[in-house]
Amino acid sequence: FGVRDALQLTETIPHPELVTIHGELVHNETVQGRLQQRGFRTTPEDQRQAVPETKNVLITAHGISERERLRLESAGKQLIDTTCPLVRQVHDAAQALSGAGYHVIVIGRPGHVEVQGIVEDLPNCEIVSDPSEVRTWQKARLGIVCQTTTPPWLAEQIHAAIADRNPQAEIRFQNTICQPTRDRQQAVERLCRQVDVVIVVGGANSNNTRQLVALCQRQGTPAYHVQTADDLSPAWFSD
Repeated sequence: FGVRDALQLTETIPHPELVTIHGELVHNETVQGRLQQRGFRTTPEDQRQAVPETKNVLITAHGISERERLRLESAGKQLIDTTCPLVRQVHDAAQALSGAGYHVIVIGRPGHVEVQGIVEDLPNCEIVSDPSEVRTWQKARLGIVCQTTTPPWLAEQIHAAIADRNPQAEIRFQNTICQPTRDRQQAVERLCRQVDVVIVVGGANSNNTRQLVALCQRQGTPAYHVQTADDLSPAWFSD
């Protein structure tokens, strides 16, 4: 719903050509193309260190750090904030853990814009995307938060690995995976028991979409990731 609300807000903007989207509003090339056709400017996610030329800057549903927010406002930019409320909850949880003296561990994809926004405001933190990356940290207190689109099974495995390798630490786990993500993943698990093949429709760079494809494959069900109907192959459905 965070992305849906962000897209609905763009429909109310009278002069899109006067607005720069600070990154990708949604990781979906088709939607991005439509926004560009309407006149919105876009800063590529790997070039967000540059200050946008337009006065109005739209913050995507993935959110940004307070540090980045202040940088843009100090440059005289007027922010249109479409940060998903569930992403805000991760920021708040991470800040609360840090303020309480916990060394924060973020379960998520390094380099992902949502994760970037979370960690930029933390004085010290770790990003872990796989149980194999967990190590023993010489910290008395470890606080864990999750990127909102983390697969629940992966978060559980990483949480267990952290507890196993840090028995000396007090560990506080804040499960910040968003409910829509959990609902979709559970739906895929049910679906895989009923079908021979799954088609997942979504953007090529969408973490949500990639995780759904990976979940199908974990269930042993062939899955194909497409963005449009043109990506379909009749051979996938031959038998």
